[in-house]
Amino acid sequence: MTRKTTVEVVQMLPLGMLNAFLIINGSNVILVDTGLPNSEGKVEKSLKKNGLGWSNVRAIVLTHAHIDHVGSAKQIQSLTAAPIIAHTGDLPYLQGGRPLLRPTGPFGQLFEKTGAIEKPFASFLPDLIFSSESLDLTEFGAPARIMHTPGHTPGSISVLIDDVQVIAGDLAASGIFLGGIALKNRPKQPPFEEDPQQVAKSLAALLSLGCTRFYLGHGGPLGADKIRKHVAFLEMALA
Repeated sequence: MTRKTTVEVVQMLPLGMLNAFLIINGSNVILVDTGLPNSEGKVEKSLKKNGLGWSNVRAIVLTHAHIDHVGSAKQIQSLTAAPIIAHTGDLPYLQGGRPLLRPTGPFGQLFEKTGAIEKPFASFLPDLIFSSESLDLTEFGAPARIMHTPGHTPGSISVLIDDVQVIAGDLAASGIFLGGIALKNRPKQPPFEEDPQQVAKSLAALLSLGCTRFYLGHGGPLGADKIRKHVAFLEMALA
């Protein structure tokens, strides 16, 4: 019997304002993103909810190198011994470089002034740094692969599960303010986006592969129809 692969949303902040994800295939888990520093308790709670523990985590995949997605990576690795996987495009940020912040609207401009996204975290060198357009994850126990989808940051990646579901990081968001809270069925740009034109291309590429369910770092999940409308909005705004 073929094992069913599921995606468990790990809410790092209330109401879907910040999400990480467990890709669960039997006793094998791939953790996608790790939240802010000291978020390991939230991950452990989700693992236990599914009858799993730290020893089941086979890999830690980082969609991009902002503190709210990688802040607990080293802490969690010390509990799992799982390799950390990231794209070479975000390596400067993982090693302490200041992220390039380009606000997408008034909230982003206000959020930038708080300095929250620029707070330091324990810098590190990922165990598996890849520079190709894709990376197969089946050796880590789940039918998944990574696809390089730049735009939010140069090294942003998405994780495709069975080429239908996709964890797309911050290529899009939904909800209000940071994301989540309310109106979570309405796509929008996240507070910061380095290259919106490239974001539109990356989302269009995922749609062309047949992805139907998009899990997001802030808000979501969204169906392909909502993402398609968001791509059209980006393309119109950039025309």
